[in-house]
Amino acid sequence: MIDQNRLENIMREAGRMALSLWPGAGHTVESWEKVPGSPVSEADLAVDGFLKRELGAMLPSAGWLSEETVDAPGRLACGLCWSVDPIDGTRDFIRGRPGWAVSVALVSEGRPLIGALFAPAYKDMWVATAGQGATRNGARIAASTRLDLNGARVPSDGLAKVDRILQPVEKPNSIALRIAKVAADEADLVATLRWGFEWDIAAATLIAREAGATVSDATGQTLSYNKRDPRTLGLLVSAPAIHADAVAHLAERAAKVAANKPAL
Repeated sequence: MIDQNRLENIMREAGRMALSLWPGAGHTVESWEKVPGSPVSEADLAVDGFLKRELGAMLPSAGWLSEETVDAPGRLACGLCWSVDPIDGTRDFIRGRPGWAVSVALVSEGRPLIGALFAPAYKDMWVATAGQGATRNGARIAASTRLDLNGARVPSDGLAKVDRILQPVEKPNSIALRIAKVAADEADLVATLRWGFEWDIAAATLIAREAGATVSDATGQTLSYNKRDPRTLGLLVSAPAIHADAVAHLAERAAKVAANKPAL
């Protein structure tokens, strides 16, 4: 149904467009805040427009859900829907840091069917198709198989006291790239405790699951995509053997987040 080579070529071109504006490559990019604490740049919008055109041409019947496009409720009636973050990790992008990526997933019946993640600054292309495994730059990857939560590697800039049973590793700003680190056995656990959006995680969670990781929201519940309200209650991606312990470790904080869902 989907030509993977064509999809990867689209992703690479989107990455090239972003690199042409990336301060890390010596360029200047215009940026501003959509709302306080939520940055966006001209690169986000340019890549979003390119992906909407090219992915729409690839699969005209699919709906569209993107961080940088006004939501169109008609997507809910579509059997397939693209879930897109044109630049996941905009803060790193604006600051000239490499921890950002282009994220694209095709969702079918509430589940990611195909996921692609391209990190141009790292020259890494991650791809997964449901039931067919996951790859990075064409090579199969396998997720962490850690057995003990204590000492588990987690991407972090600094851990709260309650989380110091974990071992911090490099943390890219992109949540998708943090998830990909678990998929590639470069981390054992990624967790968030806030209301996030489907487009941030749709591609990367499929990649992690196809690599053998266990994926859920912060309370351990199954994630669903292309919902009317595209938010998720946090995220937990981990080595399978530590997932239940991680859910228990987060339970009290996750319950507080669940009880305070902000209005859209």
